[in-house]
Amino acid sequence: MKQMIAATRRDPVLMGLWLSLLVFALIWFAPFVFIVFTSLKSSPEIMTSGAFTPPGALVTQNYATAWNRGGFDHAFFNSVFVTVIKVPLGLMIAALSAYALARMKNRWNKLVLLFIVFGTMIPFQVMLAPLFTLVNSLGLVDTYLGLILPYLAFGIPYQIFILHSFFKSVPKELSEAALIDGASHFTTFRRIFLPITLPVMAALLILDFVATWNEFAMALVILQDADKWTLPLGLMSFQGQFSNEYGQLNAAIVMTVLPAVLVYLIFQRYFVSGLTSGAVKG
Repeated sequence: MKQMIAATRRDPVLMGLWLSLLVFALIWFAPFVFIVFTSLKSSPEIMTSGAFTPPGALVTQNYATAWNRGGFDHAFFNSVFVTVIKVPLGLMIAALSAYALARMKNRWNKLVLLFIVFGTMIPFQVMLAPLFTLVNSLGLVDTYLGLILPYLAFGIPYQIFILHSFFKSVPKELSEAALIDGASHFTTFRRIFLPITLPVMAALLILDFVATWNEFAMALVILQDADKWTLPLGLMSFQGQFSNEYGQLNAAIVMTVLPAVLVYLIFQRYFVSGLTSGAVKG
């Protein structure tokens, strides 16, 4: 540690990079400090104190009041239900597909992979109108399935791209030895590739969980019944009704983002190593 500090002092460029990183980290972290502090203040204190002034007395009642007034119990259940089904299912489909494209010889593999990568380049916002038409024609509007299927369609291509690069980087001898010994491709995937790909899967799980948990536009188009709304839609409704209740509104924001933060903290040790592994070119 002392050697690192000494090297930083001798290298002005490195010192400048660290200072820039610190400034950007403070800029990124400042809104969260403001939200948390405001969520713990009473309305009179919010009006009289500074934005980044710590609360004089912790008003934790803002959380309970916001939860009850906003009906977030239904929205929380809906978000958990959709996320718990979509994220593991999408990762498993992506892992099996990436393995097939990387390890099972077929002359169409490159073309299929190119088609999948092309799918990651299309912004889903431009697809909302035709997507609603398709979901409506299937009779899935205002259903969980009607939301989960588009989530899978837009999330899996990116995951396949990352996992395919990782599987291509694994030495061929591992899979060839297993196949020679009589193992099927599924057994080879389950016993050899799946254990070594867990860091990549954990990184993708974090990204996919946060994207699914916070997704707003697609849920707004497909879900019409308020009882089926996810947390972002519930937060939008709460903001429209209680926009002047700043303490409760910020408490609702904290409760909405807290599960995503917890998931990141649980899997964060795999995050950097997982993305680095997935970025290896095969």
